[in-house]
Amino acid sequence: MLRLRGLEKSFGAARLLAGADLEVAAGEWVAIVGESGSGKSTLLNLVAGLDRPDAGEVLLEGRALDFRDDDALALWRRKHVGFVFQAFHLLPYLTVAENVALPLALLGHAKGEREARALAALESVGLATFGERRPATLSGGEMQRAAIARALVHRPSLLLADEPTGNLDAANAAGVLDCLAAAVKEARASALMVTHSPVAAARADRVLRLSGGRLAP
Repeated sequence: MLRLRGLEKSFGAARLLAGADLEVAAGEWVAIVGESGSGKSTLLNLVAGLDRPDAGEVLLEGRALDFRDDDALALWRRKHVGFVFQAFHLLPYLTVAENVALPLALLGHAKGEREARALAALESVGLATFGERRPATLSGGEMQRAAIARALVHRPSLLLADEPTGNLDAANAAGVLDCLAAAVKEARASALMVTHSPVAAARADRVLRLSGGRLAP
């Protein structure tokens, strides 16, 4: 589903990626760990098409990203990528259901379909009765589960998670990781997570370390 071939990226004299290769199957969750400054966030940005590699390719479902066309990349992200962030990024003036439905609104889906799919997504993460609430009334773990529902509501091929348990205590983190694992399997998405947490990394199907610009078990 997701394939990286020979990704290289430098910033000035700092060479963060030196020919990184990776394959992630549909429904597989891969964790990337490494020291601070090793290039984990850079790798995630390249996979998302938010940054341009110096060399190499990113392929999703066999098609290589065209890093020369920013508009095409933005549309590709909107259709095919879901994001889960450390800071949740739920809009406080929208209900939980409206937050979850945002990717569908951006893709032009009708209101009825948006509402039905948002409700189904919330139910899949154990928040079926939370749709009319505001994000401020949720716990950190509940907000992150809502963020997972939002990331997957448009049925993306690729889920990218950046420190998804970084703002949570151990109990809430465990619940979110359970939810993330189940959601990835159900959606048959390729999931790539960068994390400093060995506990979070251990929940993934595979753990790779980014060191010296390359990925290795």
